[in-house]
Amino acid sequence: MLTGCGKPKEEPAPPPPAPPPVTEPAPGVYKPKPSPTLAAIKARGWLSCGVNPGLAGFAYSDDRGAWRGFDVDVCRAVAAATLGDANAVRFTPVTAPDRFTALRAGKIDILSRNTSLTLSRDAGEGVEFPVITYYDGQGFLAPKALALASADELNGARICVQKGTASESNLADYFQARGLKHQAVVVKDTSEALVRYQADECDAFTADMGALASARSLLNNPNAHVILPTVISKEPLGPVVRQDDPAWADIVRWTVFSLIAAEELGVDSKSAPELVKTTTDPRVRRLLGVQDDLGAVLGLKPDWAYQAIIQVGAYNEVFDRNLGPGSALKLARGHNALWTAIEPGLLYAPPVR
Repeated sequence: MLTGCGKPKEEPAPPPPAPPPVTEPAPGVYKPKPSPTLAAIKARGWLSCGVNPGLAGFAYSDDRGAWRGFDVDVCRAVAAATLGDANAVRFTPVTAPDRFTALRAGKIDILSRNTSLTLSRDAGEGVEFPVITYYDGQGFLAPKALALASADELNGARICVQKGTASESNLADYFQARGLKHQAVVVKDTSEALVRYQADECDAFTADMGALASARSLLNNPNAHVILPTVISKEPLGPVVRQDDPAWADIVRWTVFSLIAAEELGVDSKSAPELVKTTTDPRVRRLLGVQDDLGAVLGLKPDWAYQAIIQVGAYNEVFDRNLGPGSALKLARGHNALWTAIEPGLLYAPPVR
């Protein structure tokens, strides 16, 4: 009875409503994460590309202020794939010592500046090398009058080399390994190297073979100088991105692969517009975006590769006009030939499927 006269017992509060169920991908299905770099590029409407301040054939500003070159076209292809416009690029000249700092700081979205992939750079600089665009090696430029047959004959020579590049350490390694002596004349860039070389302040100039061909074309009398046959290193060159955005690395990687695949399949900027309407080859149809939407996994439109190809060209078009027969350098494809060429090279694109 006393209990009955007491304070009524409070009912427990109802439990909170259950949260809505989270929709998860089916077991075994991975949902790609979007690229924050791509989101930023789309928001601003243009790609920021870091390039060499001036290296004929690779990156240079012409008389009208337009940027041209092999490395420049890599960025234009990425802009075409991501924004649909190869001209939606702003180019920032970066020096060799500052290139990785500029990339990590977000001043550029992609570095496309004749940069060699090495272990210490790939693992120790906070950057990623998505793909190799040009296989090179370090060599030497010397006056033809010296009649040199090999770099080993440069014992005791003064050799111009650019500061902050792999060429600087390669030069020291090569001479040390052979018990030879040399005097390194360290310069800030190719322009200073050419000035000092022509002023006879150094007996030879060392850099990647492609860069030497570019440099020789700018000398007062190019035919008075030769690139020695000695190649002292492997220099796989390619674009570089930040390590914290793997989805962006995929976009850059597969944009370059699409240009290589186009050459393999016989597709170029002239034939692509017709092939997109008429081809029955599944490989070409996938590449051009008319069969299977492969752009979706990259966060791009179905015609991402088609835009890169028609606006910039297949790999052979990019090479020929900047470095090959259509350029002042007239470099042979060499290692940069397709793996299926009569004289096979190292160029190989994984399947676009």
